[in-house]
Amino acid sequence: MIQRLAILWVLLGGSVLAAEFTRADRDWWAFQPVRQSAVPDAGGGWAINKIDHFIARRLAAQELSPATTADRRTLIRRVCLDLTGLPPAPEQIAAFLDDDSPDAYEKLVDRLLDSPRYGESQATFWLDLVRYADSDGYKSDHYRPEAWRYRDYVIRSFNTDKPYDRFVREQLAGDEIDPGNRDALIATMFLRHWIYEYNQRDVETQWNEILADVTNVTGDVFLGMGLQCARCHDHKFDPIPQRDYYRMRAFFTPLLPRDSMPVGTVSQRFEFFEQHKAWAAATDDIRRQLHAIELPTLLKNTTGEGFNKFIDRIKTMVRKRPEDRTGYERQIAELSERQFGVEPEKLSERLKGGTKEEWERLRAELKSFEAQKPKPLPQVKFVISDAGPVAPATRIPKKGDNVEPGFLSILNPGSARITLPPAALRSTGRRTALAKWITSPDNPLTSRVMVNRLWQQHFGRGLAANASDFGKLGEPPTHPGLLDWLAARFVADGWSLKKMHRRMVTSATYRQASANAQSEQADPANTGFARAPIRRLSAEQVRDGLLAVSGELDLESGGEGVVADESNRRSIYRKVMRNSPDEVMHTFDSPDHISHMPQRNVTTTATQSLLLLNSEWTRNRASALAKRLAKRHPGNAGAQVAVAHELAFGQAPLPSQLNDALAFLDACGAANKPSGLAALAEYCHVLMNANAFLYVD
Repeated sequence: MIQRLAILWVLLGGSVLAAEFTRADRDWWAFQPVRQSAVPDAGGGWAINKIDHFIARRLAAQELSPATTADRRTLIRRVCLDLTGLPPAPEQIAAFLDDDSPDAYEKLVDRLLDSPRYGESQATFWLDLVRYADSDGYKSDHYRPEAWRYRDYVIRSFNTDKPYDRFVREQLAGDEIDPGNRDALIATMFLRHWIYEYNQRDVETQWNEILADVTNVTGDVFLGMGLQCARCHDHKFDPIPQRDYYRMRAFFTPLLPRDSMPVGTVSQRFEFFEQHKAWAAATDDIRRQLHAIELPTLLKNTTGEGFNKFIDRIKTMVRKRPEDRTGYERQIAELSERQFGVEPEKLSERLKGGTKEEWERLRAELKSFEAQKPKPLPQVKFVISDAGPVAPATRIPKKGDNVEPGFLSILNPGSARITLPPAALRSTGRRTALAKWITSPDNPLTSRVMVNRLWQQHFGRGLAANASDFGKLGEPPTHPGLLDWLAARFVADGWSLKKMHRRMVTSATYRQASANAQSEQADPANTGFARAPIRRLSAEQVRDGLLAVSGELDLESGGEGVVADESNRRSIYRKVMRNSPDEVMHTFDSPDHISHMPQRNVTTTATQSLLLLNSEWTRNRASALAKRLAKRHPGNAGAQVAVAHELAFGQAPLPSQLNDALAFLDACGAANKPSGLAALAEYCHVLMNANAFLYVD
């Protein structure tokens, strides 16, 4: 037996065998099938939906009682910020308070989910996960003019409630599964958000790092498993052997970044492919001769970083005709070609004598075949395809073993079954196989990971606290039965994100007040969810909230492209330059957009207070709010203060607050005559600095 195992060990390159996973490995909660847990009986009289019965059972075990229900003003501000990222307008508050029907709150939630503001807000969480940015990073941080299309794709997907499994499959393999759908091709920009150093001469090493980054982020985002530790050796804690890392990476080995790619159905692509193949065959000799004449001159006169600094191995790849390159040569040559430019329009000046005459003759001959060349299909930019139908080899470093695509062995030890797409697509089908496995209802990770992320959004922490680490370095779920029930419900509901959001925010658990003295003492981390968390607004919510309160937020302009720094569009539409972060966003803990971010850090710093107190941008918002109030209630200081509190905090001022405000305005107005507007702006500035504005409870 030992001898047979030794032979298998050698055959599999020395990696951990599926048969060698321990019982503890196999019994780990995240690898167990998702089960439709029985709903407990606990929570009678308090529970509103089935979530609450699970929470009530845990609270009973902890000998805790849930908090009282939050008042309606607190609740509408909380749910508006959670679902749309914006504070409620006074008109929304008034309509909700005036609605005494039993389902008034549920109707409010439905309106928020139907609002286009919902998709704009939810996209923020997703873009953090995929490290979206509009620039390359590194020193030069070049702008990516097409990246915003992915951002808008995400917003559209959330607003239309695209099934999550479809959303995932499009991002991993949209070009293979739906090549005639522009949105599906744009979705593959998920695979383009890596940082890129434009002048890195060691192109092969940079490409190796890009593939590693894509593999790591895919594991983090969709599976909640940190794969990167297994890149160099078997994972020290989780049952992920090094071979599994490269099995997963093999799905991405054929990737090819595309500056432009055709949009067309399989039949349209097939027609184009056949016509182009015929034209290419008829003109092959002519084009080969032209290539031999043109390329030396083009490479001798390159722009940008130049050609001669590359090693000979890369120069050889670049010199080959594109149709003569292997898949790997195409990847490296095209990545190298990003570093320099050629000037074909200047060939007529640079070619001389008989060479120029031959070149002109060949060009004329090639032009005679123009009628046979198929009309180009519509194009989409900055996307991904495979480098061809034959994938480059995937090898484990140092060992040199070739690895075929496969999944995590603890879940599926066999090799992946790859179906080759139609020849016209010129792709391997590998990413489609991966996408199908990830979104299979039988995959125990995908649905759990996503519902846990939604729970974290609404309740401050996930049922499993480490949202992107369901391995042994993360914490097991506090409510495993609830997590499984939600995951199973998610799939049964057609992977609908809106239905899951609705289920969570309409629960009694979500509607609790933030004060619960018993829970605060016995369970300070609130692992039992016996109270609502008090949370600081995100960077986007701070900026958008200030603009919304001042009446300056522009919600009507189109979403295409990115907006200038001085624009009053929502923060989601701003240009995200990795090396030049927005001052307000950076100060309030916006991520660096270089790494996957499953949960933002929340800091409390002097810089935040100083920015809100002293920045001209914040003061301008306060002045705009003062003008808004003065126009709405001219000469009525009491009404101005009341509306200001509703706008900033969602609450009416207490009598003592109103008296203090009127005294302040009177004193400031006397000191700054004749302008009472300046005094009102000072008071508005105070409100914008208050914790009641910056936090939601």
